[in-house]
Amino acid sequence: MTHRQENVRAARGRFHLLRGSRKDEAAGADYFDYNLLAVVILLTAFGLVMQYSVTAYSMLQVKGHPFMKQILICVGGMLILIVASRIDYHGLAKGSGLLFAGSILLVIATRFIGKNVNGATRWIDLGFIQFQPSEVAKLAVILYIPVLITMMGTKFGKYKRAPARILGLGLLTAFLVYKFTDNLSTAIIIFGICFVMVIVAHPHPRGLVALFFAALAAVYPVYLVLKSIFQTASSTSFRYRRILTWLNPEKYQKEGGYQVMQGLYAIGSGGLFGKGLGNSAQKLGVLPEAENDMIFAIVCEELGLVGAFILTGLFIYLLYRLFFIALNAPDRLGALIVVGIFSHVAIQVVLNIAVVLSIIPTTGITLPFVSSGGTSLWFLMAEMGIALNISGQIIERKKS
Repeated sequence: MTHRQENVRAARGRFHLLRGSRKDEAAGADYFDYNLLAVVILLTAFGLVMQYSVTAYSMLQVKGHPFMKQILICVGGMLILIVASRIDYHGLAKGSGLLFAGSILLVIATRFIGKNVNGATRWIDLGFIQFQPSEVAKLAVILYIPVLITMMGTKFGKYKRAPARILGLGLLTAFLVYKFTDNLSTAIIIFGICFVMVIVAHPHPRGLVALFFAALAAVYPVYLVLKSIFQTASSTSFRYRRILTWLNPEKYQKEGGYQVMQGLYAIGSGGLFGKGLGNSAQKLGVLPEAENDMIFAIVCEELGLVGAFILTGLFIYLLYRLFFIALNAPDRLGALIVVGIFSHVAIQVVLNIAVVLSIIPTTGITLPFVSSGGTSLWFLMAEMGIALNISGQIIERKKS
């Protein structure tokens, strides 16, 4: 076989991976991961219960009830999940390049046409809807990076430049999100998603894994250095102040330490079984962002350590179902897409809980399915729908 024939055959194989077949589409109707669907519904219901508990107090202060808005958001999210679960992921993959390019343009445009909310310009307001382009970028990376890795084929494992290019693209995307939306936490999540997909896809990831653990090992010495520097310095940078607040929240209460301390008070006062649903004292205007970034603290206060373990268990089971789908996906493309979804949820959950427990500085990361908001929930539901579509093509494809 000539070199040209090999290239043609490889190109046809890559095209087949992206387009799927009618037989594959028909096969998807025979299987559906109801376990994943069930845990998504449970997490959403858990979030609604906590949202009602947290926002009930605001009903006495303002007209209307934000809980009703959250119900509509959840209903819209479930509709998005249903629609996404019925769209073949190969078709989505074919349009992922345009989605990725569009997300980058939206991220850049945020600097110029974005809406300022709470001192941050991270939203674009179209009148009928307000969304964060960084959420679009997350979904675009989850869909587009697997396409690039799949199209590289065996070259991805043979050449060192291939994974470097993928990581470079992920780093560039993260940098643009940070530069034009000033959202460092989302930038970290985007690069983390890309990094995990590269490790999973590479046949010899030892070097990358060793680099990752070396970085982890360096965290504590870096922490000691930062502590010695920042405790004796001053700056007007808000990220600088966040690190100072994290190191000494009692001293920097006006700069954000108040929120950290109140969150820890909420967790500590909950004890083993909590004060009871609806009985939180910190949610009564004491804890800022109680329904959003800090809702895990209210879960601990009202439901105690037991409630926190139950919520964490639901997230672990969700990740297990995504792991199962990725392990049994019909092709490499589907497996990597689910790996990206898995990474997104895992990183965001870990970061949010770490912030609430004051393990890391505050980042503004929401807790998936539980925190209030529309954009993040809708895109998460879209990701769950894509994972369900991939799961629906597992069994029959294995038989064929």
